[in-house]
Amino acid sequence: MTKNILISLVVIMIVGLAAWTTLPHSAKNRLATTQAALLPDAFMEDINAIVMNKEGKIHMKIVAPKMIHYAENDLTQLSTPQLTLYRNSPKPWYINSKYAQATMGIELVHFWDNVTIHHAADQNNPATLIKTSKLLVHPNKQTAETNEFITLTQPSLVVQATGMFADLNTGNIKLLSKARGEYVPN
Repeated sequence: MTKNILISLVVIMIVGLAAWTTLPHSAKNRLATTQAALLPDAFMEDINAIVMNKEGKIHMKIVAPKMIHYAENDLTQLSTPQLTLYRNSPKPWYINSKYAQATMGIELVHFWDNVTIHHAADQNNPATLIKTSKLLVHPNKQTAETNEFITLTQPSLVVQATGMFADLNTGNIKLLSKARGEYVPN
């Protein structure tokens, strides 16, 4: 009987010692893995990238002085980015801001801080300049949207609104609420 108790105590001590030495090591590994996921896995400077579509035509151009990529969530941070979206019209859309963050490759690009979006006049649309504080762009869908305050300027027209949805391919811009326009003759 005492022999069984003694063997049981020795087994419990061995299991306890094994757990005591393994658990802190495992926690350190998890912490190191978590910290590594938060570190960038790549960075670039002086970016000038051109993205082509399936037909070999320029679809998009990205220019930025600095880009940092994180493997976690496939996240890319850009400083002072300039995104050019080419469309069916000969005049592309230009989007600039102080900061941007791309997710899922370039499926979604969030622009913030002094965002401007503009294009020159073409046969179907007047020259357009939009200013806002935040903008979400879907480059592959050629759309842009925000729920923030915007100022839209076209020849002889200034419109302020809260929120907008823009189809950049057609040039159609839908103002979401509180739109107020002012005719400004040349």
